[in-house]
Amino acid sequence: MLKALLLENLHPQARSILESAGFDVTTRSGALDEAELVEALDGVHLLGIRSKTQVTAEVLAQAPSLVTIGAYCIGTNQIDLAEAAARGVAVFNAPFSNTRSVVEIAIADIISLTRRQTELDRAMHDGIWNKSATGAHEIRGRTLGIIGYGNIGTQLSVLAENLGMSVVFYDTAEKLALGNARRMDTLDELLETADIVTLHVDGRSGNAGLFGAKQFARMRPGSVFLNLSRGFVVDYASLRDAIVAGHVAGAAVDVFPVEPKRNGDPFESELRGLPNVILTPHTGGSTEEAQEAIGQFVSHKVRDYLASGSTTLSVNLPNLALDPQPGVHRLAYLHRNVPGVLAAVNATLAEHGVNIEGQLLATRGDIGYVVTDAGAPVDSAVIDALSARPESVRLRLLS
Repeated sequence: MLKALLLENLHPQARSILESAGFDVTTRSGALDEAELVEALDGVHLLGIRSKTQVTAEVLAQAPSLVTIGAYCIGTNQIDLAEAAARGVAVFNAPFSNTRSVVEIAIADIISLTRRQTELDRAMHDGIWNKSATGAHEIRGRTLGIIGYGNIGTQLSVLAENLGMSVVFYDTAEKLALGNARRMDTLDELLETADIVTLHVDGRSGNAGLFGAKQFARMRPGSVFLNLSRGFVVDYASLRDAIVAGHVAGAAVDVFPVEPKRNGDPFESELRGLPNVILTPHTGGSTEEAQEAIGQFVSHKVRDYLASGSTTLSVNLPNLALDPQPGVHRLAYLHRNVPGVLAAVNATLAEHGVNIEGQLLATRGDIGYVVTDAGAPVDSAVIDALSARPESVRLRLLS
């Protein structure tokens, strides 16, 4: 029986889908450190995580049974994707399932900060009645600057326009502007134009330190700042300085460079205690609807990969869309992408009298993926011969 380990309070749908597919599933509530994870992965074929568990090269080296990882979130920078591919471990994530949840909290943060809700709320809880319109604004007619115009940025763009905002965006890749949104040629141009600046960039290493003192100084006086993307993108000490100085009127932050591994663990940040700052514990995509959708999407992907070899939407392996074929014996062969592999596979199959009924090949960087369907059982000698080839990464027989 295939074994699955699910960490970080995944939605119950994740477990039920895998159990219905015949997996022996173990769940744990929090993240694990490297040593704990290595121990827990003994004999495990499928690992399910969110953003806090770090799957390093060392972890992968000590988990020979691991076949696939499900990242039940958008980001995959917590996983060494190249090492996983080199060891034949397929990684899947949920790039779309919580987009709406992140967009909605961004809208909520923008309205709350623009109306000074955080300051008014704190004063009321302290027993202070301060009915005043000073510093409170409608978002209608204001300009939203979106940095990172991907799945979240584009949906936020559409909703913001529907609320009467003007939208400008900046992205290093070519992106089609939706509605009346305008592309800015430079980041500085966006910062000098926008009343609200919101970050929606991915976790690539090149985005580290993207936003610091220089960028906050470029923002318009009295503007608002949001980061619901990655914690390491922003210098939060510089953000605090800009807020205390009054240059930035308010901020909402959902992600941090260092985050507690488990609920209840202490949280430290230079932004704590500021009355016009909204701090949330990396819950931008954490609605019940989003977590259920993510649980279903990723569990179906990892289940299908183990059952049929399908790698559709894998973030680190060549993508092949495959369906189960009853009565067919399938060889799923991951290998280093070097010349002559397909010829060698077919020569080996011919030598052992294996008749090919269907075959697909895809490559991605250093990794190639050959999937071969045979109409009769494949002898163990074929498995041994292909596995022994110098370019072999991982061979699975799916019947």
